[in-house]
Amino acid sequence: MKIKNIKASVHQYSVTLPMIDKPLEHRHFVFCEVETDEGYTGCGITGAFLPWAVVTTLENDMLSIVKDMDPRDTEAIHHKVWWSLNPRAYTGVISNALSALDIALWDIHGKHANRTVAQLLGGFRDWAPTYITFGFPFFDYDQLVEYAQKFVADGNTRLKMVVAVDPGGWQEDAKRIRVVRDAVGDDVELMIDANYRFNPVDARQLCRAVEDCNLCWFEEPLYQNDARALADLRQHTNIPIAAGQMEGHRWRLRELVEKHAVDILQPNCVYNGGYTETQKAAHLAQAFNVPIANGGGWPIFNMHTMAGLMNGWRVEFHWGMHQVGQHFFDNVPGPENDMVKIPDAPGLGFTPRHEALKDSQVKTPADLKEGGVQTRGTPKEGGSGITKL
Repeated sequence: MKIKNIKASVHQYSVTLPMIDKPLEHRHFVFCEVETDEGYTGCGITGAFLPWAVVTTLENDMLSIVKDMDPRDTEAIHHKVWWSLNPRAYTGVISNALSALDIALWDIHGKHANRTVAQLLGGFRDWAPTYITFGFPFFDYDQLVEYAQKFVADGNTRLKMVVAVDPGGWQEDAKRIRVVRDAVGDDVELMIDANYRFNPVDARQLCRAVEDCNLCWFEEPLYQNDARALADLRQHTNIPIAAGQMEGHRWRLRELVEKHAVDILQPNCVYNGGYTETQKAAHLAQAFNVPIANGGGWPIFNMHTMAGLMNGWRVEFHWGMHQVGQHFFDNVPGPENDMVKIPDAPGLGFTPRHEALKDSQVKTPADLKEGGVQTRGTPKEGGSGITKL
């Protein structure tokens, strides 16, 4: 079996929420499809950063390198891509393009072998535990409570909320965390995610203020995922630290582990080079008795990692990312009672809706939609603090 063609395109989808009259965000992503001489096709995906550069890399640079190689030989393919396009171990465009390609290759391998990607990765189990990202920065207190209680009532007892985005600083984040903890009770797992936005002092202040809230983890609290500073923060809080979702290869992830910077490592196959690279990071974490969990969304791809590997843990069902998956693919599973079941179909277990992809394709950067509900004003108790861009 040989690789014959790679097709890639940029797409856009407007994510909505009940009771909000404007899209939450306009999600952009790159869709990739690999064709073989034996009629097998596989699909992959990567995120929004420099999408047209990713498309060009896939269709021109990577195709010329991997054409006529066996799609199942992922080690050989990675070796050739690394030494032809990325001998200095850059991240960014190369990592994202390689992620989309590699996911498609594993999809093909699974279809040919009649096994799921989770089984190819090791087959630890056919399900993975889940959590819901619900606490968006534009929610006021009432909305935080309403959405948190809604998800708990639906059988989801693990929730994550965003912090470090409010003009009120870490003090406002502490209030918001307490509002949610009081609303859902002590038995619901609660996580927070700063998306790299705190300096070490503010992060430590927030940790000190909410250490009695029994948080499951604090995700990517510090600028640039600075491993040295993360290790220092970890020594000064009893809240577990998680990071790694946007790191572009195993060496960046290795630094987080070897510097004792994290309690939970978060490799994301959509950004770090695909399943081939994620498996290496997971095995590294195993050697240090560190669990891996999915951050950065795209649950229907990352669920295979968390199910297939013995130290695989939680899959993030981010509201927006899950909507994208449901819209563009058939046979997509969702979270039920804190878990997601891997589909029985081989490969990824779901198939692309090509009509939906065609309708959402964006031809030029000028056609990308911007804006949506992105920020909120400082809320008052019981009042709406939503502002719209």
